[in-house]
Amino acid sequence: MAAAQVHMCQTIFPAHTNYRGELSAGQLLKWIDTTACLAAEKHAGMPCVTASVDDIQFEETARVGQIISINAKVNRAFTTSMEVGVKVTLQDPLTTFQKLICVAFSTYVAKPVHNGKVDLKPVEFVTAQDSLEHTLAAERRKIRLDHERVCKNLVEECGMNSEQVCNQGEGAISTDLTHVQSTELVLPPHANHQGNTFGGQIMAWMETVAVISASRLCRLHPTLKSVDMFKFRGPSTVGDRLVFNAIVNNTFQKSIEVGVRVEAFNCEEWAKGQARHINSAFLIFNAVNEHGELITFPRVKSITKDGLRRYHGAIARKKIRLARKYILLKQENNCTLDFWDRGNQADKIESNVTALTVLAAKPGWEMISTSLDYIKMFTLEETDALSVKVEMQVRISSELAFSLLSDFRHHVHWVKHYSTCKVIQNVTEEDKIYHITSISINGNKPDDFLILVSQRKPCKTGDPYIIAVRSVALTSVPSSENYCRREIQCAGFLIYPDGNSSFVSYCIQGTPGVMPYVAATLDGSSKSIEDTASGCIHFLELQSSTMDCI
Repeated sequence: MAAAQVHMCQTIFPAHTNYRGELSAGQLLKWIDTTACLAAEKHAGMPCVTASVDDIQFEETARVGQIISINAKVNRAFTTSMEVGVKVTLQDPLTTFQKLICVAFSTYVAKPVHNGKVDLKPVEFVTAQDSLEHTLAAERRKIRLDHERVCKNLVEECGMNSEQVCNQGEGAISTDLTHVQSTELVLPPHANHQGNTFGGQIMAWMETVAVISASRLCRLHPTLKSVDMFKFRGPSTVGDRLVFNAIVNNTFQKSIEVGVRVEAFNCEEWAKGQARHINSAFLIFNAVNEHGELITFPRVKSITKDGLRRYHGAIARKKIRLARKYILLKQENNCTLDFWDRGNQADKIESNVTALTVLAAKPGWEMISTSLDYIKMFTLEETDALSVKVEMQVRISSELAFSLLSDFRHHVHWVKHYSTCKVIQNVTEEDKIYHITSISINGNKPDDFLILVSQRKPCKTGDPYIIAVRSVALTSVPSSENYCRREIQCAGFLIYPDGNSSFVSYCIQGTPGVMPYVAATLDGSSKSIEDTASGCIHFLELQSSTMDCI
């Protein structure tokens, strides 16, 4: 075991569970914070306090009699702070059953007893995984420090369309009806070994009030699915009164975000009403009906200035979560595609068109951007994939749009990261293989893609024109040292006639190879997708006007 590593095992008893007999998320947060703090103090050799906990995704639930195994390890030490990675697994003592519950990353700050100078020693690597986590810790720290700025920019962007976004029509429920306030007195059992209120206890109390707030909207018992960054702004001690305020900020079809703010008062502050803001967090829930199916939450509305701020803040955090979920993929995309040959051509072509049709028809697409009336962006978040869809209204015929978009050599005129594009093989009149090279992103080696493009005209009235895209591998075009070969699993265009105009929908399934091109738009640091869509519309309409002149 590494020097800065701590392992904890806990058997789940009825006292640890909720009404369903499942491990309470609040109890799990307590155990996570305890184990992570012990690992931090083991490395620092002095007391440590929780500064923040990054977003946590709860993948599984645990029940009475099962065993929770928590492993915490310091990934990287900075000057006075450390990142601690925590992995929680579920074990069944009667079987070999074992599953991952969650992975968490917490930041702890060393607090020397006599306020002396702190300069933490570096972490020693034992395995290659330790080295990888050490590198990723620096990237996570950048995201962590930049979180508030990015979120603020996204909120301001959303605010430009506040009337459009918040006008949910009939049936929308006021968020004011979900407000919950609860007060707790910090007693000695709630304190840690330093005399401060135990961070895990505060997080557990926050989860309790958030559950009540969410239940007031759905009229069911909600389940915590993720937490969007606990941030500890200041300490509290035994004798403090902690006031928890929770309210629903927004709903997203199958999920709901609840914001919780914690304020602390000592006796004098309590009498004067002088609060200390010590913690804030945003918790995401879902709920199931009696058949075990995820319910769709009703839309919410707010007419107050603070309510609108919270409403748009939830949209911004949703975008950041989607980007962060894939921006820190731990492994490069090693292309393991089957090689293209005569024996599998028909199957690959058929699966190419089918995969795009299925992706576009999936339920659950959520709009995340309406910055322009003629461009809308959606995301589809699944367990192991994040897909993006862009819808565009173009003032040209669908037949012409299909002709221009199906020849990928035209794409270099409006896709800014494309460098070159050429046809490698004409498989049939409707199916071609292209080799595309890109420009360098963030100073890295340029990428290249080897893709199969399958174009299909409508079979009957009402069907769209289809241009399906997927990566293939060719022995005649091996990967080059000058490029990093990337993979596209599923992408393409669906083009629908709309009078004299066209409705163009572009879908792409996120992979390590394509996420660098879309993550910046999701986290708000750029508008690359909107800019590319605008360039596509401009190119198509310019070509149409040129043909009209001829």
